[in-house]
Amino acid sequence: MSSRTPKTVAVLMGGLGAERAVSLSTGQECATALRQAGYRVVQIDAGADLVAELQRVQPDVVFNALHGRWGEDGCVQGLLEWMQIPYTHSGVLSSALAMDKQKTKEAYRAAGLPVADSLLIARADLGRIHPVAVPYVIKPNNEGSSVGVYLVEEGALCPPSLSDDMPDRIMVEAFAPGRELTATVLGARALTVTDILTDHWYDYEAKYAQGGSRHVVPANLPPDIFSACLDYALKAHEVLGCRGISRTDFRWDEARGLEGLVLLETNSQPGMTPTSLSPEQAEAVGISFCDLCRFLVEDASCNR
Repeated sequence: MSSRTPKTVAVLMGGLGAERAVSLSTGQECATALRQAGYRVVQIDAGADLVAELQRVQPDVVFNALHGRWGEDGCVQGLLEWMQIPYTHSGVLSSALAMDKQKTKEAYRAAGLPVADSLLIARADLGRIHPVAVPYVIKPNNEGSSVGVYLVEEGALCPPSLSDDMPDRIMVEAFAPGRELTATVLGARALTVTDILTDHWYDYEAKYAQGGSRHVVPANLPPDIFSACLDYALKAHEVLGCRGISRTDFRWDEARGLEGLVLLETNSQPGMTPTSLSPEQAEAVGISFCDLCRFLVEDASCNR
């Protein structure tokens, strides 16, 4: 930073959604890094008084460290556009699009990107008969971090009983077998590919608990699969209109070669916790966590 008065950065964290705990961790890590980078940082736990807090702080930039509904789906982005406060990450439309898994798949398909078959059904219609052939996955259409995800395996006699907090409309997706891969895009550059190793299903605990998963970065993959992951991640970022940073998740069935690689979803607000993938990938290509956060702040704008 120069000798000029440092920018005031408001880090939005916490929030009202199911991913509050992840967001608090992300916000704390990013706030610490931004202070080290020389910014004046104010942490805001985003609640019903968010507008009043932003008016009180009068930030130069908002660093959006929220995850999930309201923070990642275009809602807070629209508020910041209304208030004309520059902010990080993706804008209103791309955030809403990336958060809606079925709409994301439609955008992928239109761009020629491979996806697993899926459909939306009313939760009330999930009865005693499988809606699709097993194995399959049930998930909310608009949550991240594997919140509310059910894997229905071979041999299951009927669909599972869903928790009370599952939404009225759910996605049923054909299970894509194989390795769990992911690639981060920063600016206009796909960074690298990570192979995610777990002892079981890659669920919320595997993502965020210490030791819940092991990451091989860069992934040990055939060159054509590695390149395809980078190409697909960049194309997904562009098709959805993402800005700043995004991370696209894949499944790869080795037995089918390139045809076995499918996109699962694109995260427009990838986690920045101590166990998160995007900071680890940035580090692997020589970008420190401090520089990663600085890039996002300097990239911030309205009309994204």
